[in-house]
Amino acid sequence: MGNYLNELNEQQREAVIHKEGPIMIVAGAGSGKTKVLTTRIAHLMSQHKIDAFNILALTFTNKAAAEMKERVEKILGNSEARNLYIGTFHSVFARMLRAEGPKIGYPNNFTIYDTDDSRSVLKTVINEMNLDDKHYKPSVVHNRISQAKNALVGPAEYQNDYYIQQEDMRSNRPLIGQIYQSYAARCFKNGAMDYDDLLFKMYELLRDFPEVLYKYQHKFKYIMIDEYQDTNAVQYQIIKLLAAVHENIAVVGDDAQSIYSFRGATIENILQFQKDYDDVKVVKLEQNYRSTQSILNVANEVIKNNKGQIPKDLWTENHEGEKIRLVRTMTDNDEGKFVADTIQEQKLRNHFYNRDFAILYRTNAQSRSFEESLRRMGIPYRIYGGVSFYQRKEIKDVLAYLRVIVNTRDEEALKRIINYPVRGIGKTSIEKAVIFANEHNISMWEVLTKAGEFGFKAGALEAISNFVIMIKYFQSMLSSKNAYDVAVQVGKHTNIVKDLFNDKTTEGLARYENIQELFNSIKEWTESPSNDDGELGDKTLGSYLQQITLLTDADDDKENSDVVKLMTIHAAKGLEFACVFVGGIEETLFPSAMSINTREELEEERRLFYVAVTRAKKNLWLTYSNTRYRFGQLVQNEPSRFIEEMPEQYIDRSFAGGGARNQGYNDFGGTSAFDRMSGGSGGWKSNSARVAEKYGPPPTKKETKPAYMPVAPAAPKVVEHQPSADFSASDTTGLQVGQKVEHQKFGFGEVLKMEGSAHNPIATVKFHLNGEKKIMLNYAKLRIVD
Repeated sequence: MGNYLNELNEQQREAVIHKEGPIMIVAGAGSGKTKVLTTRIAHLMSQHKIDAFNILALTFTNKAAAEMKERVEKILGNSEARNLYIGTFHSVFARMLRAEGPKIGYPNNFTIYDTDDSRSVLKTVINEMNLDDKHYKPSVVHNRISQAKNALVGPAEYQNDYYIQQEDMRSNRPLIGQIYQSYAARCFKNGAMDYDDLLFKMYELLRDFPEVLYKYQHKFKYIMIDEYQDTNAVQYQIIKLLAAVHENIAVVGDDAQSIYSFRGATIENILQFQKDYDDVKVVKLEQNYRSTQSILNVANEVIKNNKGQIPKDLWTENHEGEKIRLVRTMTDNDEGKFVADTIQEQKLRNHFYNRDFAILYRTNAQSRSFEESLRRMGIPYRIYGGVSFYQRKEIKDVLAYLRVIVNTRDEEALKRIINYPVRGIGKTSIEKAVIFANEHNISMWEVLTKAGEFGFKAGALEAISNFVIMIKYFQSMLSSKNAYDVAVQVGKHTNIVKDLFNDKTTEGLARYENIQELFNSIKEWTESPSNDDGELGDKTLGSYLQQITLLTDADDDKENSDVVKLMTIHAAKGLEFACVFVGGIEETLFPSAMSINTREELEEERRLFYVAVTRAKKNLWLTYSNTRYRFGQLVQNEPSRFIEEMPEQYIDRSFAGGGARNQGYNDFGGTSAFDRMSGGSGGWKSNSARVAEKYGPPPTKKETKPAYMPVAPAAPKVVEHQPSADFSASDTTGLQVGQKVEHQKFGFGEVLKMEGSAHNPIATVKFHLNGEKKIMLNYAKLRIVD
């Protein structure tokens, strides 16, 4: 057991042996932070004889907590680690709340509601208040309440806050506060807490019951927080309360990997830790044990462009490694083909397994082209942090419509869409239709077409008749329209696209983007030169559905750990892979068009890029395409600004077709395994040559706009402002609504709203030239004009 310190480098050892007082361990990617945390706990117990019951360690995943406990137990060589309070914030606080629940009126065995439970209760409350649950969508209301709880705003405060009420008025949902109050009362009556309550109620317990606060302050003499950069306002306040007596608090994190602001996480918690405590010891873990130096050099140089950060410089004793490959393709489909091609080649040439590869992307909708290419190549894969593109609910809903149009006897598809979107055909009517079909040995569709003969009520009868007419209208197009044209009409006339477009929640936006991607894939399929036989050729809806069915066949549902991993970059945080592909490195995609309006948003996008790069151990490919279907249009793309921030000496641009900003066909710049096998040495042709030879020059950008959905708005352009000659940043501590201010970049404006926490105030300012912007006052420089 005594050898555990010998396994640490100098900085890790320094962090482990520090005993008294606050310490911030800035742990760069791959620097062994888990090893430091677990060794620190073991050291406190073995060398300083600290009782396991007096140590609290909080993480963000159950997997991390279990791993920490196992490692501590291994170092100690006994079972004392089982007495440690190690777990996620939610699991540890649930344990404490079960012990103290009666003090705040909850039974010890209170129920914990998951998201579906919460939204079901909300739907009941909304209906009881005689409100339209299509306008007051439970998902939208739930997100709003969740944000409030994570900002420590209870039902009463919510209804009494002028600015919150104004925001709800502007969204035309003025009664969310009343729903919040009724929802909280219903949960309390049911003896239940939702996921956010485990934090919110823990804070209330410590705030309102001094004896409980005293108990836990003196119980937990040593507190350790993992991934501190991911904590939100309520977690921050709880930690401050618990650590107030002994101040033996150790936080471990990396500001460069703070990427969860959309969940309420605030990077300021780690950036301001040194201001929260006197005599803070800061230890930087900069030695990386994961990646090659080339990968780290790229990560280091890109992240240096962020102003809000704790400076660090990752280095490694690993070898220099190969350069990062920058790959330009003509289309997103070519991007998918290149990745699948390269995986197969690397497996043959360098003896990698499928499990050595990860494909990362900014949005879930990007997975489609990668999935299709991997399936065609017979490479097994698995989607992590989400479901397969064609298994997502919104995709299955649209495909179910298309299936019914082609084959009305498809009862499963018919049941899925008969009342979606809601059209007045209720559960009872659907059950009747199924029963009648079984009794008369006919299809459910035949029952619907003869609904008047089966005794349906008048309201349901009219709804069924309208549904049948709509499906027959779609069917009338089959002989004259291709798959894309029919799908456009389905999207338009069913209102599926409109409903998703109007849902401005994070989930709604993702579903809308996925629908866009489905239509894009259908359009690409119908425009493929290989489908040009006959008047309609192979472009019919039936042919398309056959192709999709083959692509989504469940043959590889069997358990198979040797698979390529596909996931968003957010889902990849904390993971590592031998070979990594990062797709879609394009402006308005990565960085996202919605995250380039303020420096704070752009810097989080850059941190996300840093996370993506540092997932790779040996090989890294960054890919982007000249053209990509978005919102039904073939758009020309510009390479991401992050490409320009990478040091040239560590980049292999031969894959980029002669230059990062060149347009036209892609040249992969090397011989694939398949080309070598078929053509021999020197006999290969680049993808661009093969495509050009067969199909002619590349397509030009199309100006036509599909009728089924609005065109995505262009990213707002910032009108640059020349600051006043006497510009000097003001103290904004007491900034008030209505005050006039000047920003160095955005110009003059008026403060509309103040929000955020005391240590992280955020002002919404309406600028004369650049519209409304959210300004983080801890970072932005504002001059108060009056």
